[in-house]
Amino acid sequence: MKTVTGLFDDYQDASDAVGELEASGVPHGDISIVANNSTNWYDDDGDDTNAAADATGGAGVGAVIGGAGGLLTGLGLMAIPGVGPVVAAGWLAATAVGALGGAVVGGAAGGIIGALTDSGVSEKDAHVYAEGVRRGGTLVTAKVSDELADQAKRILGQTNSVDLEERRSTYEAGGWTGFDPKADPYTDVEVERDRTRNASPL
Repeated sequence: MKTVTGLFDDYQDASDAVGELEASGVPHGDISIVANNSTNWYDDDGDDTNAAADATGGAGVGAVIGGAGGLLTGLGLMAIPGVGPVVAAGWLAATAVGALGGAVVGGAAGGIIGALTDSGVSEKDAHVYAEGVRRGGTLVTAKVSDELADQAKRILGQTNSVDLEERRSTYEAGGWTGFDPKADPYTDVEVERDRTRNASPL
């Protein structure tokens, strides 16, 4: 099994990629999605306010394991220190917070970095992925067989995904040195500012 990962500035692009992965034969249990929710675009029975309030402590406020109808039917709210409130589903989210029985149980201080590196992502790249989610992005990660690896890389490397090296350079140009789980989560204003700055010119 290989791990392939893609970062997206737009949740819909990430969601489309998840759908393509599932359509290509990757089981939804082998796919994970973690999306920033600082703008409260996702409301899980009104719990988005609680997610924002619990962000610094890393308290879990929802289930994160994919449901029988596909990965995205299992979306739930949780919070990751340094990232803030996120909408997540799948094995990466579960690993990052030590989920038990499908429910979030506790904080994920630095857990997203550990979960990524444990699955084969380099620590250097894991920091950029985590920071990308902190700044409003959506991370899609899949464990795939060797036979599906090239196709999964193509899906997650599509035009609308983030060029990781370019994004790393942008972050570093602003003085960033690595993901800090103790950092304050981005506000909705900061997320929109970053999205505008990173938007491709028409």
